[in-house]
Amino acid sequence: QVQLVESGGGLVQAGGSLRLSCAASGRTFSSYFMGWFRQAPGKERRFVAAAGRSTYYTDSVKGRFTISRDNAKNTVYLQMNNLKPEDTAVYYCAAKISGGYAIIASAYDYWGQGTQVTVSS
Repeated sequence: QVQLVESGGGLVQAGGSLRLSCAASGRTFSSYFMGWFRQAPGKERRFVAAAGRSTYYTDSVKGRFTISRDNAKNTVYLQMNNLKPEDTAVYYCAAKISGGYAIIASAYDYWGQGTQVTVSS
């Protein structure tokens, strides 16, 4: 069983920055493929970014968001810069125990509780 706990969400003005953190349990964190997804009201959960040996981003956040991981701390981060109102959503951290890159939510095995990010215009 892997537990994921997100933190770092909040309210920010357009153009501002936030850093999300996701702390994971488990002794083999370095082998997990970690992803960030977001879900806006009335919409499905969508891929944002992921990190294994390489990093991956959805097009709408490229150049603005950076995913990173600290395997010694069992933590993955999402640095979000130049935030836009359309980035408003609940952000979820997810872990994929086996296999590599995936952008569909159903491919991930464990999920955090989510953290709200609200960007005002």
